[in-house]
Amino acid sequence: MKILIIGGTRFVGRHLVNSARAHGHEVTLFNRGTSNPGLFRRVKAIQGDREKDLDQLTAEWDAVIDTCGYLPRVVRLSAEVLKEKVGRYVYISSISVYASFKKIGIKESDAVGTLADESLEEITGETYGPLKALCEKVVQDVYGPRSLIIRPGLIVGPHDPTDRFTYWPLRIAKGGDVLVPDNPSAMTQFIDARDLADFIIKLIDQNVSGTFNATSNPVTLSTVFETCKRLSKSNAKFKWAPVDFLEKNNVAPWSDMPIWIPEVGDDAGVSQVDISKAINAGLTFTPLAQTIKDIYDWEFERPEGYELKAGLKHERENELLELLRVQ
Repeated sequence: MKILIIGGTRFVGRHLVNSARAHGHEVTLFNRGTSNPGLFRRVKAIQGDREKDLDQLTAEWDAVIDTCGYLPRVVRLSAEVLKEKVGRYVYISSISVYASFKKIGIKESDAVGTLADESLEEITGETYGPLKALCEKVVQDVYGPRSLIIRPGLIVGPHDPTDRFTYWPLRIAKGGDVLVPDNPSAMTQFIDARDLADFIIKLIDQNVSGTFNATSNPVTLSTVFETCKRLSKSNAKFKWAPVDFLEKNNVAPWSDMPIWIPEVGDDAGVSQVDISKAINAGLTFTPLAQTIKDIYDWEFERPEGYELKAGLKHERENELLELLRVQ
C-alpha cells in the first residue's frame, strides 16, 4: 500500500513512518524539510509548503495521513488537491474538539465545539478545539465515506517535543520531595504515540472509515508516579497538593502540573473519555512501564542541559513545597 504523510518527521509522524514501513507499506513524506531533515534517508520525501506547493503532489496514494492540520482553510487546500489522487484521507484531530467535558464517558457522537466566526485563524486554548472540529468537517465534506478522523488524547512517549508527560519520569528519577497534584486516586488518560501510529495504520489496512477517540483507559496519578519511582529506583517522596492549594498559588493544571486537570465542573469527564469504539476496532496499549522505560532510554539522546518545556522549575517547586509544609 502507498501512503502519503503530511509531516512525518516529528513525534507522531516519525512513529507513523516506522509503523507503516514495519507493515510493508511504501511511504512518501510531504513537508518543508525543516524538522529533523534526513531522519528517514530511505523514505521518499517531497519538500514543500502545504499552502503553496501542493502542485508537487502529482502521484497517487492509497491513503494520506494529515498529522499537522490546524486551520480549516489550509486543510481544505490539501483535501481538495488530493481528492482524486488518494483513496482515503486520515486526519489526526484531538479530543479537544468536544464542546464540553462535563459528561463522564464522552463518545464520538457527542457535540463538538463551535466558533461564532469560522474564518478565525488565531490558535489559542479556546479556539484550538473548535478549529480542529472545523478541519474534521472539511475532510468529511470532501471525502465522505473515504474519511477517517482520529481524536487522540494526550500523546506521550519517546520523541515528544512538548514534555507534557516526560516531566514526571525525569523529575521523579531525581528523587527527594516531589510536588504532585490533587490526590492519588485522581485520574488521567494518555496514549503512547507508537500505539496511536499502529492503530492508524491498522485502520488504513482494514479500509476503515469514521471517527475514533484514541487514548488509554483511565489510570490513576498514583499508578503513573509509583511506576516512575519503581523504574528509576529513586527515593522520591510524593507530596500531594490539594486542588485549592494549587489554585491559590497559581499552579496551572496541564502546564505546571502535566497530565492533570481537576475532574470537577466543566472538566469532570476530561480524563474518562470513552474509547470502546477504538478498542473494538483493534486499539492496543503498550504497558505503562514500557512507555516510561523507553522515555528514560530516549532521554540519553537529548542534548546535555536540555530544559524541559513543561512542569515546574526547581526553584518554584521548592518554594511550593515549603508553602505546603507550613500550611
